[in-house]
Amino acid sequence: MEITERFLNYTQFDTQSSEESDTVPSTSKQLIFAKYLKEELEREGLSDVEMDEQGYIYATLKANTKKNIPTIGFISHYDTSPDCSGANIRPRIVKNYDGGDIVLSEGIVSSPAKFPELKAHVGEDIIVTDGTTLLGADDKAGIAEIVQAMCWLRDHDEIEHGDIRVAFNPDEEIGMGAHHFDVAKFGCQWAYTIDGGDLGELEYENFNAAGAKVHIKGVSVHTGYAKGKMVNASRLAIEFAEMIPAAETPEQTEGYEGFYHLLGINSCCEKATLSYIIRDHDRDRFEDRKDFIEDCVKKMNEKWGEGTVTVELKDQYYNMKEK
Repeated sequence: MEITERFLNYTQFDTQSSEESDTVPSTSKQLIFAKYLKEELEREGLSDVEMDEQGYIYATLKANTKKNIPTIGFISHYDTSPDCSGANIRPRIVKNYDGGDIVLSEGIVSSPAKFPELKAHVGEDIIVTDGTTLLGADDKAGIAEIVQAMCWLRDHDEIEHGDIRVAFNPDEEIGMGAHHFDVAKFGCQWAYTIDGGDLGELEYENFNAAGAKVHIKGVSVHTGYAKGKMVNASRLAIEFAEMIPAAETPEQTEGYEGFYHLLGINSCCEKATLSYIIRDHDRDRFEDRKDFIEDCVKKMNEKWGEGTVTVELKDQYYNMKEK
């Protein structure tokens, strides 16, 4: 099987994760793909293939030499983002890309005017969706690359290698991918995560990450009798969002600049929830950002009454450079 065929096959599985779930994995549909992937690794001849009850898959390409070569590992995640549908993917290959606009479907265009990085791929074949769903390349492309590489090494004994471990996990998109990863079972001196970035790029650190859910309790009163009584949670949600520095959002930052990202607001008059992710490479600034969110909550309560606004703050993962 060629790598493109392998990847396109993977895209047909809906593996969207969910921030609203307390299960592992966060969605049962991820396990459908995980079971398929486990069986594929077995068919391709890898050893020690196993999948635990939480959907973490581990396997080994056995060493082809008696030399003392360290065990290395490769990791990818199979869930896709909750931000957009991962079902009914309709991929299309744009052959020999000419550098112009790519019309995905009526009214939906991927343009180098907005995404200038497309210009770096003139003359290449590009896989796209119809614009209404995710493609799932984050990170099924990584899985396809790893599996294809293992098959290539399996068939080319002239390339000497020690044991190579591979692992595929759920729930990375909601910041939970590493929480149940069995490092001891993986058994590598070092490993590489294959996930995004430009060709040839090697990343050795990442953001510290946290999630915040800000809950606002309003008071719903008939509009004819609302004066002095109503507390409109939707309006308070807007007020809270405006307390976050506009210059410290993903659309205004790059590189090592940290940010607050408002994932969404769910609101009505009587209650509202704002969902944020918080990111910063520097651990001290990361802690300051969480403190800032809590300070905003405090200020809102000073204005609107204690208990009107509460926050759930949870660390998701830390900068791997610390390790």
